[in-house]
Amino acid sequence: RREEMLEEKKNKPWMISIGEAAIFGKNVLVLDFVVPTPLGTTWGLGGTCVNVGCIPKKLMHQTALLGQAIKDAPAFGWQLGDKPMSTDSALSSLGSMKSEFTTNNKGVEKIYTAERFLIATGERPRYLNIPGDKEYCITSDDLFSLPYCPGKTLVVGASYVALECAGFLAGLGLDVTVMVRSILLRGFDQDMANKIGEHMEEHGVKFIRKYVPTKIEQIKQGTPGLLKVTAQATENSEIIEGEYNTVLLAIGRDACTKKIGLQKVGVRINENTGKIPVNDKEQTNVPYIYAIGDVLEGKPELTPVAIQAGRLLVRRLYNGAFTRCDYINVPTTVFTPLEYGACGYSEEKAIERFGNNRIEVYHSYFWPLEWTVPSRDNNKCYAKIICNLADRVRQEHFAFFPCKMIKCYLSGKEQLDSTIGIHPVCAEIFTTLSVTKRSGGNVLQSGC
Repeated sequence: RREEMLEEKKNKPWMISIGEAAIFGKNVLVLDFVVPTPLGTTWGLGGTCVNVGCIPKKLMHQTALLGQAIKDAPAFGWQLGDKPMSTDSALSSLGSMKSEFTTNNKGVEKIYTAERFLIATGERPRYLNIPGDKEYCITSDDLFSLPYCPGKTLVVGASYVALECAGFLAGLGLDVTVMVRSILLRGFDQDMANKIGEHMEEHGVKFIRKYVPTKIEQIKQGTPGLLKVTAQATENSEIIEGEYNTVLLAIGRDACTKKIGLQKVGVRINENTGKIPVNDKEQTNVPYIYAIGDVLEGKPELTPVAIQAGRLLVRRLYNGAFTRCDYINVPTTVFTPLEYGACGYSEEKAIERFGNNRIEVYHSYFWPLEWTVPSRDNNKCYAKIICNLADRVRQEHFAFFPCKMIKCYLSGKEQLDSTIGIHPVCAEIFTTLSVTKRSGGNVLQSGC
């Protein structure tokens, strides 16, 4: 039964926690309710990742990549018809705290008690709070359930959600524009973020920079209909207008913590963000209430992090274990058309922490072997390693990359230099990096 439960729990952080607790003989109550979006989108058990996040996003990203593969296929000798076959696919108890824990299901209130409570409510997309946003816009929560093609799409935002959605929609052949308030991928390495933006622009995604929407109006109903977007420049009073079939908001997410009664039992939260401060044991200021996942203040908002934290928490509570979740140097990937992986410090953060004179950046462009035959995108893929001259390697940035070496405390670049890379794969570039940014040497590649 343990093996069956482990299989069922894959990619579901809350199931990891309750499954582990049940394995250790505890009675577990799960409260999992999805408040419908303004468009009425909802789903069953599980959180954002499996329903409207990582999994459908990656499938759509792969769909877009296959579109590029179809374009490349003739160069590899494939004979295709004029039009590739198209397919359509669909991916298809609210609780609150009092002195005891209550749930409300269809107007019937029930009261439960427990020795411990675990908050893992995650986040939901943010709206602009402008005229027409909730009435006419969609978010990533709605996108994967649309029963129609979104058509000409405006994506508002510059987060990884915004750029990933814009990337695969453009990869599916749609007319896509991204409206950016300030910078791309805030919090990520800006050198890499700008390369992603340049690549997307070269492949047909349009960008409107330093503007924010101020009003959304419906011109025509339909599936899709037609919307008029009014936007204002962030640096002056200039106003622009545009017409789109769909407006997708991806401007951030808010923690689902302010309406579940935490204040009634004294759990402290950040009033601005809704995030919950916890100690290194995932324990809130109320000793019997714990929290994991995206609701945590200052922790990575990643599904595998929540899974690991939940598993280790339950083992500490009920199985005599001591291991705590390590939130440092967690790798992450952005599934934009030019995929981006990172682990550790961004170059900006490394300079801020250690000083420009104490870091060295080794970098190079490279050309994936499978891109050479169709002769596409030479010198677009890019890798760099940020080293603290007095310590260890601090960061890898890569379009496709390995990261385990960072987590295992790689002690210096010389260990990378002495590693024999697997050939021919993209990751081997890390074993041959020799040119530093400081030197100004040539990092362009002339072959694969």
